[in-house]
Amino acid sequence: MDMSARAKPDAPLSARVLDRIGQNIFRCYQCVKCTSGCPLADQFDLRPNQVMRSLQLNDASVLKSRAIWLCASCQTCATRCPQEIDVTGVMDLLRIEARERGIPSAIPEISRFNDLFMGLIRRMGRVPELLLILIYKLATGKVFTDIRMGTHMLLKGKLRLIPKIVRTPREVKPLADTAGKVAYFPGCSGDSSAREYDHTVRNTAKVLGIDLVEPPGWVCCGSSPAHATDPVAAHVYPLRTMATIERLGLDTVTSPCSNCFSRLKMAECEGMEDTAALQQVAAITNYDYQGKVKVQHFIDTILDHATPAQIAEKVKRPLRGLKVACYYGCLITRPAKKTGAEHAEYPMKMDYLMQALGAETVDWSFKTDCCGGSLSVTQTAVSLNMSRKVIQNARDCGADAVITMCPMCHMNLDARQDQMGIDFRLPILHSTQLTSLAFGLPEREAHLDKNLVDPRPLFTKLKPAP
Repeated sequence: MDMSARAKPDAPLSARVLDRIGQNIFRCYQCVKCTSGCPLADQFDLRPNQVMRSLQLNDASVLKSRAIWLCASCQTCATRCPQEIDVTGVMDLLRIEARERGIPSAIPEISRFNDLFMGLIRRMGRVPELLLILIYKLATGKVFTDIRMGTHMLLKGKLRLIPKIVRTPREVKPLADTAGKVAYFPGCSGDSSAREYDHTVRNTAKVLGIDLVEPPGWVCCGSSPAHATDPVAAHVYPLRTMATIERLGLDTVTSPCSNCFSRLKMAECEGMEDTAALQQVAAITNYDYQGKVKVQHFIDTILDHATPAQIAEKVKRPLRGLKVACYYGCLITRPAKKTGAEHAEYPMKMDYLMQALGAETVDWSFKTDCCGGSLSVTQTAVSLNMSRKVIQNARDCGADAVITMCPMCHMNLDARQDQMGIDFRLPILHSTQLTSLAFGLPEREAHLDKNLVDPRPLFTKLKPAP
């Protein structure tokens, strides 16, 4: 669908929503499932079902609410709505509508962060994380918040000091041989704060015979700020890279970042209907994208190339005695209609991977709950509360560590534990750090020294092979 507005600016809000994102608000019958599942409902001034009712009543005061800005875009509401209303998309549109009407953000820190983020993408192609945070802190006067965490990250080499400037190439040479190759989108964090994740992903792929090809000049996917500020840009940024991948001759792209995966997947599902986005992509790339690229999360790529039994055959150092809670977060599986996840609420693929490595996986309640990653910088106290619940539940269920497959989730759970007010520390590991160890690679290849909560003592307790 063309994302440009067709309804007049003074049309009822329900008509604006229908014309701009194709969502019929009047299908909502107030079952309250969106509110029941929302991890932030207790923080909202209007709960998700009340936002829907406000639209039905054409109550424009909803555009002044905190709720539309505080929404973490976790897709829980959209996944659970029995009428399949994209509640998350509606929240995005209301933010955009408020901006277009000149209504100030009820949470100015969030709109400021989004604007700075998008400005850096336009200028640099990717988001230099350190520069973004420094500019945001200066702009909001919060210069000394997170100074301790930032210092620890700098000392561990987790922040890139010199930012890169990248541009989408207008000329791309097709690969001579594409057999067995998969395009690889590391994401901006993989190029900076989560470089240990990027390195161990590549290690894992190599052991499993997955030939990853990083597309030249890939640009930021737009992350949360894009779809919250400009629906066309939210498609343009991922489609630019997908056009490069298509010109390489590859038909699949994988990402180890759940946020990047989500934005690429949304572009796959919606981008070919967005004529404005396709026109911009063609102007930038000098190429008419055909929509042939399919998007995967790296966990799916792993299990597409090797069964758990085949993975177990490659294990040289089994992780016997290690009990882990596999944390998928909110975006790897949601919304299932677009991600194709078989079990959106209680996925098991990461569990199968860990079990193949010899670890024991625990059953727990927060496997797909949101950690508040999109609010980590702007609404830190809210995000900390969400992350604390995840870590506490994992520990209460007997886990020795939490395993993630998202750099944002990892950062939120690992780097901020000192701020959570808990009396214990629980190691947070990238799943690929464990595959690197279990596959017998040297310990330095797992980059365990990069984790802020040191996980290395865990591996002194592993049980020997029977």
